[in-house]
Amino acid sequence: QVQPVESGGGLVQAGGSLRLSCVASGRTFSSYAMGWFRQAPGKEREFVAAISWSGGHTVYADSVKGRLTIARDNAKNTVYLQMNSLKPEDTAVYYCAAGTPKYYNDYAGYDYWGQGTQVTVSS
Repeated sequence: QVQPVESGGGLVQAGGSLRLSCVASGRTFSSYAMGWFRQAPGKEREFVAAISWSGGHTVYADSVKGRLTIARDNAKNTVYLQMNSLKPEDTAVYYCAAGTPKYYNDYAGYDYWGQGTQVTVSS
């Protein structure tokens, strides 16, 4: 069991960068795939990126490919989301999740969720 806690959100201008971090307490962090999801006001939660337990496999939503990069450090129980070339449509609450999903982009496959961190991109 793990408990993810996100940080690093904030306000940034379009074209800028942010790095989100997610520290997941618990000794089994390296057993789980980690995912980032986001939810904008009035919209459903959507998949952003995911990484396998070893870090050897990553998956991205088409809308963020080439701009966002997911990485993990199992020694630090931490997963990162480097966000570059941000756009106003990236504005959302970003959630970190841990689990053993059959499909990385399926939020139902993640068992443990953080509280989220707000990212706001101004135009």
